[in-house]
Amino acid sequence: MSSLESRFADLERKLKKRPLKLNPIKTLPFLIFHYAPSEEWKLRRLITNIGIQLENEGKHIVCLSMEELLWESLTAIEQQNPIEGYSAVVELEKDSGFLEAQDQVITYFSDNDRCPLVEKIAKRLESLDSETHVVFLIHVAAMAPDLYQMHVLLDKLEGKTMVPTILFYPGSLDGITGLRFMDMRDREPMGNYRVEIL
Repeated sequence: MSSLESRFADLERKLKKRPLKLNPIKTLPFLIFHYAPSEEWKLRRLITNIGIQLENEGKHIVCLSMEELLWESLTAIEQQNPIEGYSAVVELEKDSGFLEAQDQVITYFSDNDRCPLVEKIAKRLESLDSETHVVFLIHVAAMAPDLYQMHVLLDKLEGKTMVPTILFYPGSLDGITGLRFMDMRDREPMGNYRVEIL
């Protein structure tokens, strides 16, 4: 059994526990499952399998694609202001390159009170039952290299949901709490997560 499969088996055991408690901090019902970016396709297969296993245990898995949420958030910004959002970012990338477009997205998402990405996720979680649902945040690589920091996302979601949520993080563990997004060697590992990293 590979390291990924072994850790996934640990995750499955954890998610089958009753009552399910991912974090001693009640307002942070989150867990991070890290994996090598090169194992993306194997991870997707494991997610499908664990979904079936948990359904048999009475748990309903809801997969939220960070890629889809990113584009939905940019589209929502455009609907509020036609000169901003999705189309504006596409044009900016054509005219000035990816880094300029990335900086614009960072600006859109830097509103501490009303980050559209956080609002989209919180809205999706609103109707879910914390006793019967488990959320998987997947396709997180869409945020590479710097569109939105995952530790900021979890901090901003604190208190907005009680639904157990697993963030599938493409990257490597550095020490006990440091995570290096997408295994980018030029990036400092982030270590201020207040949730378990599996």
